Amino acid sequence: MGGRSRAHWVATGLGVLGLLLAALGAVMMVMVPSLIKQQVLKNVRIDPNSLSFSMWKEIPVPFYLSVYFFHVSNPDEILKGEKPQVEERGPYVYREFRHKTNITFNPNDTVSFVEFRSFQFQPDKSKGSENDYIVLPNVLVLGAAVMMENQPMSLKLFLTLALTTMGQRAFMNRTVGEIMWGYEDPFVNLISKYYPDMFPIKGKFGLFAGMNNSYSGVFTVFTGVQNFSRIHLVDKWNGLTKVNYWRSDQCNMINGTSGQMWAPFMTPKYSLEFYSPDACRSMKLVYHESRVFEGIPTYRFVAPKTLFANGSVYPPNEGFCPCLESGIQNVSSCRSGAPLFLSHPHFYNADPTLSEAVLGLRPDPKEHSLFLDVHPVTGIPMNCSVKLQLSLYMKSVKGIGQTGKIQPVVLPLLWFGQSGAMQGEPLRTFYTQLVLMPTVLHYAQYVLLALGGLLLLVPVIFLIRSQEKCYLFWSGSKKGSQDKEAIQAYSESLMSPAAKGTVLQEAKL
Repeated sequence: MGGRSRAHWVATGLGVLGLLLAALGAVMMVMVPSLIKQQVLKNVRIDPNSLSFSMWKEIPVPFYLSVYFFHVSNPDEILKGEKPQVEERGPYVYREFRHKTNITFNPNDTVSFVEFRSFQFQPDKSKGSENDYIVLPNVLVLGAAVMMENQPMSLKLFLTLALTTMGQRAFMNRTVGEIMWGYEDPFVNLISKYYPDMFPIKGKFGLFAGMNNSYSGVFTVFTGVQNFSRIHLVDKWNGLTKVNYWRSDQCNMINGTSGQMWAPFMTPKYSLEFYSPDACRSMKLVYHESRVFEGIPTYRFVAPKTLFANGSVYPPNEGFCPCLESGIQNVSSCRSGAPLFLSHPHFYNADPTLSEAVLGLRPDPKEHSLFLDVHPVTGIPMNCSVKLQLSLYMKSVKGIGQTGKIQPVVLPLLWFGQSGAMQGEPLRTFYTQLVLMPTVLHYAQYVLLALGGLLLLVPVIFLIRSQEKCYLFWSGSKKGSQDKEAIQAYSESLMSPAAKGTVLQEAKL
């Protein structure tokens, strides 16, 4: 009896434990998703107490700027009217540093800041040095020629004389460092004298001169503390709710975020929209596929084919015109009127006539497409590679001798890729707190339910087995008494005399 009593209490205890575990698992199934959502909302908003605030303030991801130049192999032949031939040189890689300053929280649930950027050359990652010489179109000369095409002939002849006096030619041979960060040029001094607001840097001209040791303008974005539905969206840029570079309100709108974080809890139906001061416009990327980056699930977003399409192919882009072939965007309106165009590298996703007009271009979706890999639960980018090309529209302009017989062409100057991937301690912290722990909690609820269910079976099985033993005991006792009665009756029949008339049969051997 003592052993059975102990087994009874053990089975009861395991049953109670199973009930508690199952109840805990059920409560977790209801509460865990809500807790995870609350933690994500708390930690992705722009708040000094949030987990992501330090990442937002000073991006821990190492960003790199890789620049590829299109060295012109036949400048003399181009001046005679032949097709341009280019050779890609690079990459010339720079470490990009970003940090936010003048952070000011406003009463309307927004925060204002400026982001400082600087670049340092990385010789070990580059294929060449900043002292390499590259032959490129002289943007100042050929750009000015196109800009003055419709001016009086006398003015164009004066420009030709001035350029000749200063030794300016249609093509230049300068170092990578000069092309990137600027060089002294008498023509720049002349233009700055009469048009002081044309160039941001006086006395120097460089394609990236305005980016190094510079600020990206004053962004004002929503923090998400009071109204989560607008988290990270840009409210104003430099005090403006829209720009005035383009010909339609839709194209001038400042949409999306500042390009560093997006709203959490994404689905494949979402798109990534952000405002780029360098492109002077808002851009939208679309969902492409689900991926995994260093154990972290991500959504990959890519540029749609309509990003740089012209108005005839994609009517909403009509406001970015005047346009040429589809696949390149005219950015002259935000580049002091210079005939510059933005596109994907090698005119990828553009009208084939553009790449066919220049020898040496090979558009490749693997090499020249851009993407962002974003963790959909938090909206934080894990891995990105944004690739863009800058090109110059050039042609022979009557009255400006430096342009020779150049046939109209959009000639690529360079393309660059800005890339970065989360790694090291920030990646481990992110994975542990925002991926591993939620995953553990998610599976723990099912483990508790399963274990609780198994433990609940213990008292049930014990009860069933106990009932079986009782049944066998009682049925065994009843059968034993019936046998005894039968044996006793048989014995009594043997002891009594045979009835009259009964024939005793002889046993046969």
